[in-house]
Amino acid sequence: MAKIDKYIGKIKIPTFVFFIAAIVIIVYFLPREGKYKYSYDENRPWQYGLLTAPFKFHIHKSDAQIQQEKDSIMQTYLPYYQLDGAVAKKSSTQFVQDARAKSVPEDYISYINRKFTEIYKAGVISAENYERIQQLNKKQLMLRSETGNNIAATRHIASFYTPRQGYEKILDDAPAHIDIAHLKSINLNDYLNVNILYDEKTSLSIKNDMLQQVSLYEGEIQYGEKIIDRGEIVDARLKNILDSYSKEVEGKVGTKAKPGWLIFGELLMVTLLIMTLMVYLKFYRIAEYKNKKNVIFMLLMVIIFPIITGIMADAKMFTLMYVIPFAIPTILIRTFIDSRTAITTHIITILICAIMLPLAQMAQFIAVQILVGYMCIFSLRNLSERSQLVYCALLILVTYIVSFTAWILCTEGDISLIKENSRVYIYFCINFVFVTFAYLLVYMCERVFGFMSEVSMIELSNTNRPLLQQLSEVAPGTFQHSMQVSTLVVSAAHRIGANATLVRTGALYHDIGKMVNPIFFTENQVEGINPHAGLTEKESARIIIDHVMEGVRIAKKNNLPQQIIDFIETHHGKGKAKYFYNSYVNSHPDEEVDEADFTYPGPNPFTRETALLMMADTVEAASRSLKDNSKEAITELVNRLIDTQLSDGLFKNAPITFKDIEQVKEVFCDKLVSMRHLRVAYPELKKEAAQKPVSGTE
Repeated sequence: MAKIDKYIGKIKIPTFVFFIAAIVIIVYFLPREGKYKYSYDENRPWQYGLLTAPFKFHIHKSDAQIQQEKDSIMQTYLPYYQLDGAVAKKSSTQFVQDARAKSVPEDYISYINRKFTEIYKAGVISAENYERIQQLNKKQLMLRSETGNNIAATRHIASFYTPRQGYEKILDDAPAHIDIAHLKSINLNDYLNVNILYDEKTSLSIKNDMLQQVSLYEGEIQYGEKIIDRGEIVDARLKNILDSYSKEVEGKVGTKAKPGWLIFGELLMVTLLIMTLMVYLKFYRIAEYKNKKNVIFMLLMVIIFPIITGIMADAKMFTLMYVIPFAIPTILIRTFIDSRTAITTHIITILICAIMLPLAQMAQFIAVQILVGYMCIFSLRNLSERSQLVYCALLILVTYIVSFTAWILCTEGDISLIKENSRVYIYFCINFVFVTFAYLLVYMCERVFGFMSEVSMIELSNTNRPLLQQLSEVAPGTFQHSMQVSTLVVSAAHRIGANATLVRTGALYHDIGKMVNPIFFTENQVEGINPHAGLTEKESARIIIDHVMEGVRIAKKNNLPQQIIDFIETHHGKGKAKYFYNSYVNSHPDEEVDEADFTYPGPNPFTRETALLMMADTVEAASRSLKDNSKEAITELVNRLIDTQLSDGLFKNAPITFKDIEQVKEVFCDKLVSMRHLRVAYPELKKEAAQKPVSGTE
């Protein structure tokens, strides 16, 4: 999975723009409908205070009542049809022409023409229209004549013929001298055409006019009129009034297509909350505010969950809000940044989401979610194993159940309501399943954003890892040096409040580049063998300096996080390989020395942790050459080396104070004295004493 932190670092957009973008995105996805903030049920007491009408509104009829009235009025509705007189004339004329061409006897033609006149006068309607009228349970229809005066008369559908009925009528009424077989051969169906046509336009118009007569309202509430007060039972009438008030409110606050004061209020509220987060970061977490990667990560956590909440609020799925794992952003921000930032972000996210809920649920939602957030922080205060994330999820589940139950009991005082809300406890269990995926999300965020969690640092600092095992075998002296440095920096980090776990891990890996040419470094050399003999100072310096680049190469090959690579790159900063630099200057007094040949590539330390490692690496290595391990000698060495680094400007990019440096010196001196002290010499047994038996023994 590709990391995006290297691309984020190239973004030149000011940090505050990201916060403005977050505000716009959140407000866009906030629900515009369903903003009626009261929750109530029929035959239950009203839980809120006195409610009076803030404006005049109609009392809406219920959907069932409106439908009933529509059904009643539609019972009098009759569809409209049009008589087409031209059909009869055209069909009769065509029949006569065809019959005479086929030499049909005149008496046959005369009889059939009479029957055509009779049938067309009654009207021929299609079988489909006949069945449609019957399906509407209608016995009549409205027939408009062809005169164009829009006058319609009521006709019973039994008075019409279908083409089949007209055909059978001609056969049944035939006189005795008419041969039925010959009559059938004339193909009378070809001349029995529909002349009663459905008038769709008029029918729909009349139907709509009748439906519009149904009133949607059954009364009116005046401005300032009392609707309901606390404790009153919401009966059917009051429920209808409250439902009507809800519809009016939703119509007045606006929709996504028609913004109102609601959107302005939401924009103002979201702006205040997001700006609170920005101000907190700018004044109390300035390093995080300047780190665009961290800002984008936190804002993503803040944006995603209000969007999910907004979608569910639009769908009126308010109780399902407890399925949303709001603890996940808190876990992730606590894991990668710090606890205070995590709980601040959590509270702001919860407050943003709360404005989307009904008033009845808002307070409950905020109380439960804040308790969950604090439990999340408490359970992860010492995050050292990934299994703690599962333990945290279990504690979050318990907190949801206990806090929700407590809220019901303290607000309702009715334990039976717990059973009524049993489905919410199922939602808590689903939430628990989602929260357990934080284990996977921590890993994904590490890969995508280039973060390194405390758990990952602890895992990397395990000396049984293959890379550290290889270091201990290929360069045992370097490995021991790294272990000693890690001991020094951990104590110093604790003293000044730096990240001890991070700097310890960086210390273990900072010299892995020495595995390429381990014998060229003093701590790995065998006494009496000097591989630098025969090399110039520049060649030796280049070999020594190259261990930094080699370390970076090995680290990237083994997929070490960038935070660890930072320690490898900065543990010498842009300092010099002074042993060979001084030797070269002394042996070439008249030559202008190119310092670049003896200077490490850097960069200089830019965090307190990398500055600590530079100091510890230098003093630990130098302390090995001390012949006098007294406290005074060690104190002089530590002060001299660190002051030299300070005067060389190696710490100018690191946010470390003079007070921090003095405290670090004290820690290094105390630790080095205890690490370099001489052991007590054990006395040897005299030969005579060894041979003399101890009294009381054999």
